[in-house]
Amino acid sequence: MTDLNITHNQENKQFEVWVDDEKAFLEYRMKEGDIAFMHTEVPQALAGKGIASALATYAFKYAKDNNLPVIVYCPFVAAFLKRHPEYNAQLDPKFIKR
Repeated sequence: MTDLNITHNQENKQFEVWVDDEKAFLEYRMKEGDIAFMHTEVPQALAGKGIASALATYAFKYAKDNNLPVIVYCPFVAAFLKRHPEYNAQLDPKFIKR
């Protein structure tokens, strides 16, 4: 899916996108100078369109642009990293599972 208008909702601590009156989002929290990706949610009606991957890409770009090391708690983002190891350099080494 192209041309997604992903926005940063700072009040709700999430990156979000509206498609066909449905909201998909990636929720985060700040932790000791890091950004922790907590949960990604895409409504069933929007599943399989690459929206979750677009949210993860946006989130990693935000983290890089703001010099924030990343912690991953979200299972989707963990799976995304297996397909996109180029983002592993942004992970906070203290929190990488061994």
